[in-house]
Formats: sequence, C-alpha cells, structure tokens
Amino acid sequence: MKYEVILYWSAEDEAFIAEVPELPGCMADGATYQEALVNVEQIAQEWIETARELGREIPVPKGKLVYA
Repeated sequence: MKYEVILYWSAEDEAFIAEVPELPGCMADGATYQEALVNVEQIAQEWIETARELGREIPVPKGKLVYA
C-alpha cells in the first residue's frame, strides 16, 4: 500500500488507531501497533475495491502529507 498511514494510541478506545487520510473514513484499530497496521491495510484494500465497484474515484497516493 502506498498511502500514508497515521498510527496513534487512543486512551479513550484503549487501542492503537490507524488512519489513511487520503481515503476518507478509512481507519482501523488494534491491540498492538502492528495489529492496527495489518487491519488498516485490509480495510484500505476493501475501501478501494468498494470504490471501484461503485465507479467512484480512487485517490492517487500523494505520499508525505504536510501538517501546518
């Protein structure tokens, strides 16, 4: 997967959260950092497959995002 992934600990969820900012709503959690990453890779693939099935545009990975 060539999309940027943001991983962080959520005390509220008591889990690691992984988000793919370029794929709206694409996120997953896991008990460990590695588990969250594996889970979000699966969810991203499903996100892309669903977008294709629905004829929706799939964003081109832009790489490193810039935060202000």
